Amino acid sequence: MSLKNDILTLLQLNNDTYISGQQLAERFGKSRAAVWKAIKALQKDGYIINAVTNRGYLLTDSGDILNSAKIKAKMKHKIHVIHYKELDSTNTQAKRLINSGDAGETLLITADRQSAGRGRQGKSFYSPEGTGIYMSLIVHPNTLLQNAVTTTTAAAVAVCRAIEELSDIKPKIKWVNDVYVENQKICGILTEAVSDFELGIATSVIVGIGINIRTNDFPKEVINAGALNADIKRADLIAAVADALLNIIGGEYKTFIDYYRSHSMIIGKKINYIENGKVTPAEAISIDETGGLVVKTADGAEKTLKSGDISIRW
Repeated sequence: MSLKNDILTLLQLNNDTYISGQQLAERFGKSRAAVWKAIKALQKDGYIINAVTNRGYLLTDSGDILNSAKIKAKMKHKIHVIHYKELDSTNTQAKRLINSGDAGETLLITADRQSAGRGRQGKSFYSPEGTGIYMSLIVHPNTLLQNAVTTTTAAAVAVCRAIEELSDIKPKIKWVNDVYVENQKICGILTEAVSDFELGIATSVIVGIGINIRTNDFPKEVINAGALNADIKRADLIAAVADALLNIIGGEYKTFIDYYRSHSMIIGKKINYIENGKVTPAEAISIDETGGLVVKTADGAEKTLKSGDISIRW
């Protein structure tokens, strides 16, 4: 880690105490001049750092700036974080790192902007700079493929819990894992597995999450999208989502399936589901123990959907 990031992390962890240049120099084994240069670089990046003679430096406001050190300082779980100013897609970058052997541990990838953000079923996810969060968490569960699919419902729960932790907003989940606020989609989740098909094992799982915090100017082709429009810093939300998801992964499924059910926006609603290209009207009855959607068709027959796409008939 660079001296600049080392100093930033320490200032963030001690944001109510001045730390002298001499203390920083001794802590990191650098010269006072190197510390001063790092402080100036942080100020140029947009961090507001008070410098007081005979007292030292105090970080008073870090704004909504994103970087790896800031995200790590906010997280309870200690994992590797890589932040990029711009990527085509955080999920695509995650695959590159896995394929190159550079993702051998739990890894969080974030970006200020995506030029080719991806959603489920080949859809794109609009990802402008500064108004949303775009993140992918790589985990290596080495679990049976049929168990790895539960990660997608866990991700929706993690997003809702993080939003409720940081605001008074009460989000809802549209099966399988779209998160809505006031009947508008504010979050998309794309889960992808890297698998050993001979063993039937998911060696790595990539959970891509995009959340619109203040994104309101959408392209015409983006339908029914909205934003949180809440006073939430991006680093805080990224950290809260990642921590919530890491708390769930590897735990008992029942620890969050009840929460998932309680936040469903479709139970009891008239829906259309798409299967093999065919649109079928039905009623959403319940969520089963594995996250499957139980529906009742017009002829009274019940069916459990394990994947696919649905729409609500308002």
